Amino acid sequence: MTDAVTVNISQGVATLTIDDGKANALSHEIISALETGLDQAVREAAAVLIVGRPGRLCAGFDLSVMQSGDAALRDLVAAGAGLLLRLFSFPRPVVVACTGHAVAAGALILLASDLRLGVRGDFRIGLNEVSIGMPLPLFATELARHRLAPNHIVRATLLAELYDPAGAVAAGFLDLLTDPETLLEQAMSEAKRLSRLPEQAFCRTRNRLRTATVDEIRRTLAADLADVSLGASA
Repeated sequence: MTDAVTVNISQGVATLTIDDGKANALSHEIISALETGLDQAVREAAAVLIVGRPGRLCAGFDLSVMQSGDAALRDLVAAGAGLLLRLFSFPRPVVVACTGHAVAAGALILLASDLRLGVRGDFRIGLNEVSIGMPLPLFATELARHRLAPNHIVRATLLAELYDPAGAVAAGFLDLLTDPETLLEQAMSEAKRLSRLPEQAFCRTRNRLRTATVDEIRRTLAADLADVSLGASA
């Protein structure tokens, strides 16, 4: 496991902290480490809490990979799509402590999770792909359609709008806001509360809410990924 992701199991909650000391971009190494952490959570925990580094949850996919060619870009986005689908259908409640900026794949982590707590401050949250010349993959638009407020879907996807934290709550990227000094305590409290939900009732209800979306993403994923590119402006 990369040093950029640490896993701590305590009081029924698996805390997965992402901190690469930089932008917390999703690389193959970080995606793999998060998958390993989720494996451990299935065995040892009743809820998951994902935490970013101070000021940033995730800046998106690793640009050094994304800009190295379409094949490398597609491999990375495919790995990321697998992680997002796993979060979206995970058999435990998934809470995110959004410690600051969450752009592109960072915003998709929010859309794929269950309860999202953010911090007040000068931060930007959203899907900026169109603005950098990358059409949003279908799995991203489906997650947006499922989680965002209807009157924000076009603004947040087609128009690549980035939101401040209060706007992100209104749009549906976040559920609650708090101050930076209380974020982790509140997020852990929520994760502990959700860890007490009856597992069977939680899983069956989640399946009823999300199976159609998951099935559609899986059905179209191969063709969707074959068309992913940054475009001439990247």
